[in-house]
Amino acid sequence: VQLQASGGGSVQAGGSLRLSCAASGRTFSSYAMGWFRQAPGREREFVAAITWGGGRTYYANSVIGRFTISRDSAKNTVYLQMNSLKPEDTAVYYCAARSRPGWNAVGPAWEIAYDYWGQGTLVTVSS
Repeated sequence: VQLQASGGGSVQAGGSLRLSCAASGRTFSSYAMGWFRQAPGREREFVAAITWGGGRTYYANSVIGRFTISRDSAKNTVYLQMNSLKPEDTAVYYCAARSRPGWNAVGPAWEIAYDYWGQGTLVTVSS
């Protein structure tokens, strides 16, 4: 399974970007996809997640109302629409996939919930 993240770039505060994460592989099948980010000098943190089946979404408090996660099942692609960007949103953004059904004992915000990770895409927001 391969996850290819794209769409990062540089934008001024208040601007928008849309990240994409395309999943591929011979027998790709996953329960959910998530986005995490890691700012310089900080630990990686949860941003948003979505289940493939019901399209249930989850967000970090810091992005509620500004970011929207969505999926296109036909394309095996998940998107992260980021609006009203702030300098503190600057980070490398990673997408991840959970192959096992249900969240079980962990929730979508835990890194250990995910089985596959893509390479990061850098988002830089200037003030």
